[in-house]
Amino acid sequence: MMTQTSNNNLEQILVVEDDASHRELVVEELKDAGLNVFAVGDAEAARAHLETGHISLVLSDLRLPGNDGQDLLIQCRRLPMPPSFIMLTAFGTIAQAVEALKQGADDFLTKPVDLDHLVISVRRALRTRRLQAEVARYRELLEADDFHGLIGSSPAMQALYENVRRLARASGPVLVTGESGTGKELVARAIHAESDRAGGPFVAINCAGIPGELMESELFGHAAGAFSGAQQARRGLFAEAHGGTLLLDEIGEMPMAMQAKLLRLLQDGRVRPVGSNQEKETNVRVVAATNRDLGPMIADNCFREDLFYRLETFRLHVPPLRERGDDIERLAARFLARFGAAMDRPVEGITPEAMRALRSYSFPGNVRELTNLIERAVTFCRGTEIQLADLPERLDAARTESGAGAAATQLWSEEDTHMPTLQEIEDRYIRWVLERLDGNKRQAARVLGIGRRTLYRRLGDGAQDDEADMDAQAFPRT
Repeated sequence: MMTQTSNNNLEQILVVEDDASHRELVVEELKDAGLNVFAVGDAEAARAHLETGHISLVLSDLRLPGNDGQDLLIQCRRLPMPPSFIMLTAFGTIAQAVEALKQGADDFLTKPVDLDHLVISVRRALRTRRLQAEVARYRELLEADDFHGLIGSSPAMQALYENVRRLARASGPVLVTGESGTGKELVARAIHAESDRAGGPFVAINCAGIPGELMESELFGHAAGAFSGAQQARRGLFAEAHGGTLLLDEIGEMPMAMQAKLLRLLQDGRVRPVGSNQEKETNVRVVAATNRDLGPMIADNCFREDLFYRLETFRLHVPPLRERGDDIERLAARFLARFGAAMDRPVEGITPEAMRALRSYSFPGNVRELTNLIERAVTFCRGTEIQLADLPERLDAARTESGAGAAATQLWSEEDTHMPTLQEIEDRYIRWVLERLDGNKRQAARVLGIGRRTLYRRLGDGAQDDEADMDAQAFPRT
């Protein structure tokens, strides 16, 4: 038997109780509390409703025909979005309560149940589930732009992600170009993670950080006694990266002699350790990265042209931060959350003025520079929001220069073909103030010294008059 009550509440509660009189009592009490309730008499009928995915809370007896409430609780925990669960029993013990709570129950009530306590428990469980759903949705939004550590949803980054997926299916070398601080190593890691080599090692080396005379040994390894101090044989990075991916960062700093040996390895797939007469096969995908323009280096005989074309089999360019639009705000929010948690600082946001300064700045150091700026701002921030004063002066100077020019252009440009009327200047100024206040009409009206109704009419937004009337009634002028 199944009974149902309905109202406008979309949260559905499933009561599972084999005692008909107690089932009806619980249903009526929850109905009187304004809740949407289904009621069934056994676990089998309950499972049919749970499969719909619309149940927000299960209120179940511990002892049920054919199955018990503990099994039903376990099945609920396995659902993609588990409903809240409250256990009822006339045979309650501390051990049963502890076991139910360990398995994920939100509460454990004994019969005869206190009806007021029941409603309070149900409302608390539903509220907890709503908060969990909001947190899950917020995390989903935060992680939506994350692509193997790369953050951003601008068109430039979406194109980069798609190219990474395409190149990951190939096996040839990849050349990753981009300014310093754009995240070239993250792109290399993404290529590795998207490829069939993802289960193998990812090894990275900065060519600028290895002395030229040691680079061959570092990459290819050496035999014992190959040179002074080489008491033991050593595997090189190509051997360590076998079956995986090797990132050669700052490839433009590699000595010319080493470039020739790298080219040969890329062509025949064999490596010879220093001091050894034997070559070994290697199975490594090479990703090279550089922030330098290799073209002029080739012209100056500082980089081998044949190696360049071998590496450029596949090429990816990482866009600079200044070309990524809203990604600046997304990245700043992510870094703010990271450093706020790491430093245990209650910094929750960035003021509009500070964000405008970030967005107008050119970021020559790209994402790395933004990371450092946010870390510094969180460290010195004295309130709950990062202020313009918490950012380096160079950002304020950039914002002032760009902002002054933008304001003058918005209000009256020297390039206007006609002299604007006073009405036109006022309209432009109103919209400029709104833009500066991120569209907040209440604040804009205060700044302009006019009522909200007047502001709406000047904007041609007559549909908002009712809202202004309500504000006037709720907050009458004195």
